[in-house]
Amino acid sequence: MKIDKTIYLDHQATTPLDQHVLAKMAPYYGDLFGNPHSSDHSLGWESARAIEEATAQVAQLIGADPDEIIFTSGATESNNMALLGLGRRAAGGSRHRVLVSAIEHKCVLASARVLQEQHEFTIERIPVDRQGRVELSALDNMLNEDVLAVSVMAVNNEIGTIQDIEKISDYAHRYGAIFHCDAAQAPLAMPIDAIATQVDILSLSGHKMYGPKGIGIIFIARDQQDQIEPLIYGGGQQNGLRCGTLPVPLCVGMGAAAELLIGEDAGEKREDLHHRRDVFVRRLREMDWPISLIGPEGEARHPGNANICFLGLSAHEILGTLQPRLAASTGSACTSGLPEPSHVLRAIGLDSDDAEACVRFSLGFGTTDEDVERSIGLIEEVLAKLSKTELACSTWSDFSDSFRY
Repeated sequence: MKIDKTIYLDHQATTPLDQHVLAKMAPYYGDLFGNPHSSDHSLGWESARAIEEATAQVAQLIGADPDEIIFTSGATESNNMALLGLGRRAAGGSRHRVLVSAIEHKCVLASARVLQEQHEFTIERIPVDRQGRVELSALDNMLNEDVLAVSVMAVNNEIGTIQDIEKISDYAHRYGAIFHCDAAQAPLAMPIDAIATQVDILSLSGHKMYGPKGIGIIFIARDQQDQIEPLIYGGGQQNGLRCGTLPVPLCVGMGAAAELLIGEDAGEKREDLHHRRDVFVRRLREMDWPISLIGPEGEARHPGNANICFLGLSAHEILGTLQPRLAASTGSACTSGLPEPSHVLRAIGLDSDDAEACVRFSLGFGTTDEDVERSIGLIEEVLAKLSKTELACSTWSDFSDSFRY
């Protein structure tokens, strides 16, 4: 996919708004502007009907019932609502521990830290292996009757690791813990039509699945809804769990995006994406430069993710030199600008130098074969340029034969 002069390979940061989705949203920015909570006239009824349809579409995507879907501003709010909502309601009780994987998104780790600092919960990080997979034996040893919740993301946003959600769910539920799953990256990575049967609480984000920014959902299983303390109070909308007037165009967009990811077409798109990503990685490996794919191989990885370590070079220098011809990133867009190395890369065993040499390329459904070939040419050109600098030349021969993952 090319935007003006830029090949876009940063789909895990955000996806472009699908034109079909935009078309579905457009009327609700125009004549169909009614407040969906206005129950006394037809404009309100029309907006309420649109909300109901969008809710049903999202519910179908994850295998839930519509009354278990709560619209939020995005996955960050949903993740905050999940952990803070659970913790504030359960504070002072016998379940005072919360387990989170070591590679969770920063908003999950930050929410957990608030529970520790303000509500005296004990927060423990579940270790992962070098591929980013949760160590199930460690999780089993950590679980006990005093664990309130386990939070593990379905698909990692930096290295693409797909977790075994069913097994993690079994472990958590065996001890009566609530299982929360940040699934923001999952819709493009795998079918999730049964995931609601495996988790108690789940978060999604519209702009990670070809929908609009500013909208997301939290799925809360019906029998868990009384365990959540709301973050926002008001007129009692959405079962009183998240009050405020719903943004009808955004909700419609979220529903339309969910509809795109239901059915055989979505499966075919994922397969094509997987193939194109594999070609991209193979072409990188065919270059004369020492690179390594960070994270798992094959089906255990997001089909569009390629986190590549260019040891001895700076990821920021690579990306800067590529501008404006190619867009990729050093990891989570939510942590860009921070000076410390990625906590995800450190958790899987990379040291600071290696972590700072990693670039996340994330292909999308709109990425073409031509985009892949052109990207390889641009990357090779940039590596040749940077390798001639004094810093790169001084270290190149030291690692070219020794670096292996």
